[in-house]
Amino acid sequence: MRRSFPLILLSLLILTGASLPKSGPIPTEKPPMDAGTEEAVPTPDRKPVAPPDDSKGEAAKKPAAADEQPATDKKPAADEKEQRADEKKDAKPAPVVYPPVETEDPADYAKCLTDLKSLGTTFVEAKHIDDGKGCGIDKPLEVTSILPGVTLAPKGLMRCETALALARWTKETAQPAAEVAFNANIKIKALNQASTYICRLRNNATSGKISEHAHGNAVDIASFSLSDGTTIAIQPRDEDGTMDGAFQRAVTASACLYFKTVLDPGSDAAHETHLHLDVIERRNDYRYCR
Repeated sequence: MRRSFPLILLSLLILTGASLPKSGPIPTEKPPMDAGTEEAVPTPDRKPVAPPDDSKGEAAKKPAAADEQPATDKKPAADEKEQRADEKKDAKPAPVVYPPVETEDPADYAKCLTDLKSLGTTFVEAKHIDDGKGCGIDKPLEVTSILPGVTLAPKGLMRCETALALARWTKETAQPAAEVAFNANIKIKALNQASTYICRLRNNATSGKISEHAHGNAVDIASFSLSDGTTIAIQPRDEDGTMDGAFQRAVTASACLYFKTVLDPGSDAAHETHLHLDVIERRNDYRYCR
């Protein structure tokens, strides 16, 4: 059956009048190439050459991220603290600026001299003192006697205001207290001082505020010499029931009427052997008495 298929097909074509084409389609010829040229043959891209396997080296060349920096690039906190401490140690301290010696008001100074002379105080005007570091007295007085018959032993340098407060206190309260405590005929013959003007800090410390002694504002009284030859030494007497104790407590309390600062043996260990009296100015005329 398969072999007879062409015959059947031919018979059908004859019966229907169909005819076969004289020739089949002619394929288009390939256009000729220009002389001296060759057809471009696509060339595959060359495979890139892989870099050598040097991951360690590349990693070393690649900059590390901020949080991947080697530990040696970061200064430990302890080292930073030590560095700051060293810098602080090496830093020079700021120079200390001391105030200049306070200048006396001419009118006040003249009045003070007049009042001091009227009390019978013996003194001479000394030269201006400026020892640096804030120490000095503009117009110092060298006092030898507080009142007539009452010497300052030894003589001392101080401001006129200090000398005037000392003279008034001696005349108006210390001398009357001695007469009441011991005998009406007994007088104070000398105020024995332990310090007047001296350039130093408070309580002879190595640091802190400057002493009022360095401004001529203070005097330390170590004892009273009486006309009968006895001496009343300043010492702790809060529990002393004798007349010596009563006298010391009386003159200490009364001193606060004349001086802005009064420190006795009960104030601290630095004043166990003397009375510290000074005329430092305080706000509202405040007094510090201990």
